[in-house]
Amino acid sequence: MTSLNISLPEALKQYVEGQVASGDWGTPSEYVRELIRQDKERRLIHLEQELLAAANGPKIEIPISEIRRKGLVAALRERSRRR
Repeated sequence: MTSLNISLPEALKQYVEGQVASGDWGTPSEYVRELIRQDKERRLIHLEQELLAAANGPKIEIPISEIRRKGLVAALRERSRRR
């Protein structure tokens, strides 16, 4: 495992220490790792929901030349903003 140092305001440091003291986590690192895992999961669920909504939504047609020029993700974002 590798190390990452972060700075927190005193109030957040006390909050993290309180969470650890509750007994659910052994160390502040365990607590932060759990928060990161939850954030990743939440983002993946959100992405899945967006993909499903897009699949069920109106068709977006993008010329291949535009995809080559801008890249697929950028072209899709631009087209979806136009709607």
